[in-house]
Amino acid sequence: MIEQDTIKLLRECDAGVKMGVSAIDEVMEYVHDQNLRNTLQYSKSENQKLQTDLQVALADYHDDGKDPNPIAKGMSWMKTNVKLKMDESDSNIAELISDGCHMGIKSLSRYLNQYKAADERSKTIAGRLIGTEEKLSLDMRQFL
Repeated sequence: MIEQDTIKLLRECDAGVKMGVSAIDEVMEYVHDQNLRNTLQYSKSENQKLQTDLQVALADYHDDGKDPNPIAKGMSWMKTNVKLKMDESDSNIAELISDGCHMGIKSLSRYLNQYKAADERSKTIAGRLIGTEEKLSLDMRQFL
């Protein structure tokens, strides 16, 4: 049970990190403010560090991880691109990123509760990812 919950939690974290990096990449070309750009780049680098840790943990269980749900990714892409075509402002970008962070925090919190038997390392990684999303959400407030 511990191993199954651990793998499932790590997979969900892996999908979440990939989704977050993808969302940042999607908006980056529209960013005007250098401080917003720096904040997003920093968050992306933190996510990439977590992704490295996730890959190591998943490899220990001989698992390749998980890509984001294609439907969720497609819906996110559509929402982002439609909203940015209508309004390319930095405040709109900050709102999109904040919304994504909130969805990620909710999902990861749900998975932490769902996979209670997961090992401490995977729970710590999930907690770090939630913390990264919370920080980015807070950082976005100054750009709203």
